[in-house]
Amino acid sequence: MGRGMTATSQPHLRLATPADTAALADLARRAVSAKFQHLYKPEDFATFMEAAHSDAKVAKEIADPGMRVAVIEEAGALIAFCKLVLKSTLPTGHSDARAPLELKQLYTDPARIGGGLGARLMAWAQAQAEEVGADEIQLTVYSENAEAQRFYHRYGFAKIADIEFWVGNHCDPEFLYAKPLVPETNGLSKSEQV
Repeated sequence: MGRGMTATSQPHLRLATPADTAALADLARRAVSAKFQHLYKPEDFATFMEAAHSDAKVAKEIADPGMRVAVIEEAGALIAFCKLVLKSTLPTGHSDARAPLELKQLYTDPARIGGGLGARLMAWAQAQAEEVGADEIQLTVYSENAEAQRFYHRYGFAKIADIEFWVGNHCDPEFLYAKPLVPETNGLSKSEQV
């Protein structure tokens, strides 16, 4: 750590608390709006945002024992987040996974994209999946979002199905992505086992 820098000035990854509700909901709305708002009719987008990113929805997710929500905070401001559903709610029948975990959202403040925050959250998500014994991480990505698809490919995710995602009354083509997790047995990876 350089001279004059403090631990609180460095981006810090931690679990979200109820006190983060308003800031997390605001960050989510800003990030989603910057990336996707131009694609939809205002009424469809407003319906979706209220259902997915209201303060009440975020508070419920933070309190849900079936979810884990991480934030990255810097100088008292939230700059990135990731939400995991410990038992995937995504469409079934597209993989052989018996205990998939769902990566629900991974977003960075629009001004901070490309600074490694997504990589930190992805490492956290993978560690959480391993901790809870998931055999696969699943997520959805908009079919036209090539940037996000490249990001997920770098971490070993691959498309396993075409699905639909509704934004108000508007249906988007989405891709269901998955990354199988290799369980470890007696300290050996699957490839090292006989």
